[in-house]
Amino acid sequence: MIKSLLSAFLMYSRIPMIQVEWKEENRRYALGWFPLIGAVIGGVLLAWRLFCTYFSVSQFLFAAVAVIIPVLVTGGIHIDGFCDVTDARSSYAEREKRLEIMSDPHIGSFAVIRVCLYLILQTALFSQIDDVRSTAVVSCGYILSRSLSGLSAVTFRCAKKDGTLQDFVRPSYRSVTIAMITVFGASASLLMLFINTIQGLASFAAALVSFWYYRKTAYKEFGGTTGDLCGWFLQICELSVPAAAVFAGIMMEVLL
Repeated sequence: MIKSLLSAFLMYSRIPMIQVEWKEENRRYALGWFPLIGAVIGGVLLAWRLFCTYFSVSQFLFAAVAVIIPVLVTGGIHIDGFCDVTDARSSYAEREKRLEIMSDPHIGSFAVIRVCLYLILQTALFSQIDDVRSTAVVSCGYILSRSLSGLSAVTFRCAKKDGTLQDFVRPSYRSVTIAMITVFGASASLLMLFINTIQGLASFAAALVSFWYYRKTAYKEFGGTTGDLCGWFLQICELSVPAAAVFAGIMMEVLL
């Protein structure tokens, strides 16, 4: 269990960890621990919000750093997946060609355009999140997004027989991994609802809609999921959650 935890953080984060040998028995429960990386991101984001509130830091600076935090923690691995999938989908090629494009280490113009628009929109959304409770709801979203992503990795059909994702899926004890992911995801969802029922419900619904869209896209356009698609979904989900929280907050102000 401990070695699987370390393997998850070594692969999906840039947080310094004790090195463990890269072998299957050390990755059996790695995907089950994946949501904990989201907990670290959410914790850092919440701490940054508290700091900004206490020292009256400008909302724009809060938003800019809030967007940077996940990239610093993960090293941008999921944004890389977002870019690869964007290039593949923008090609409108056949399924095999799309999978080939995703494996290409180079980045295309469509990916550059989309990721710039993504970061601008995400910064704008965080500029509207100006209180601790809303930030806490969004912070839980980082756990939920990774819970759903990990769940898809072990339950969705795989589009390729090899790759980084298969290195984690193939040796995993699926029943235990699914149970771990479910506990993390359910805990994050309940916490979101406890912190702010309306914003939590809206954010949870947005995550589920993103998950449905992800599965539909993965099966229709790629024949299943891949590591890049898991990263692409994470980015979509982590844009949808703050968008839902902001929208719900605005509606609460209007109605109340």
